[in-house]
Amino acid sequence: MKIDYKLYLQKLLEAVVEKQASDFHITVQKPPIIRVNRELVAFENEAPFTDYDTRELAFALMTEDQKEEFLKEKQIDFSYNFEGRGRFRVNVFFQKGFISTALRLIPEKIRTLNELNLPTTLYKFCNYAQGLVLVTGPSSHGKSTTLAALINEINNTKTKHIITIEDPIEYLFDQKKCIISQRELHKDALSFKKALKATFREDPDVIMVGEMRDKETIETVITAAETGHLVFATLHTNSAPQTLNRILDSFSGDQQNQVKSQLSRSLVGIVSQRLIPAINGGVVPACEVLFNNDAIANLIRQNKVYEIPLVIDTSFDEEMISLNRSLADLIKKGIIDLKVAMNYSSNPQELIKLI
Repeated sequence: MKIDYKLYLQKLLEAVVEKQASDFHITVQKPPIIRVNRELVAFENEAPFTDYDTRELAFALMTEDQKEEFLKEKQIDFSYNFEGRGRFRVNVFFQKGFISTALRLIPEKIRTLNELNLPTTLYKFCNYAQGLVLVTGPSSHGKSTTLAALINEINNTKTKHIITIEDPIEYLFDQKKCIISQRELHKDALSFKKALKATFREDPDVIMVGEMRDKETIETVITAAETGHLVFATLHTNSAPQTLNRILDSFSGDQQNQVKSQLSRSLVGIVSQRLIPAINGGVVPACEVLFNNDAIANLIRQNKVYEIPLVIDTSFDEEMISLNRSLADLIKKGIIDLKVAMNYSSNPQELIKLI
């Protein structure tokens, strides 16, 4: 019997939404597979996909232009709106000559920091007029969701012009008090660098950059933060020191002193977060929170970012939070298990002392 792949795709996506999965995988010789609470789960009663299945399901997600780009580039990122029930961030790629697809479910509702179990002290970042706020962490650990919560807080409470540059657009914002211009790479802009430079002529108050991927983007982000804009961006790094080192290492030695000086002045703060498996199921965020102050700025200028964890540890009164303190708090509340927490701690012995 001939399969209607558009209808079959709709059926599969309905199941993804109903099961509240974070991800959905379509790959040859495997049945449909979803990720729930960070665990991969195969659909029972569904046959493994053939190479024809994976091709037709991928093409059912794409426009003709997207198909053309995919066949030329061998991979593609885009967003897919599922009948108003949710959005998916989609990556389609070749592996061993076969087509595979990974879809990330983007919830329709943008949750608040309270609903995400994140410290509400992060709302302080929304009150700055200018500077750089970085949200960091491994892939699939909630960076985009945290950014969306912060941007939506500004949208609900202030009158600003917000420009987002994303690849692809993930959360869709309803304009409340703010004007929100969401630009998607390849559809609305050719590159992060060009879109960022264009913002200087678009009268923004707040700029959100989906990801700082290269030196040129990092350079323009820092310049934007120095010239009167509040800039939010993400990096795939695990801590504040690692984040600063990643930025500095993007520049040649003769440029690094200037970048240190710029960062010491323009940095507002860094949030480094993980999603930790909870005892009762699901995941819960643990995060390190840094706010720039005189001590942090001096360490950046002096290239002593390795000493930053000590400043975070001793600046609890300034609402800074170390990752170990965040983990310890979750353990004391009975939300996560000590053994699990130790896998995420960069200093397990210190974590044991804290609890």
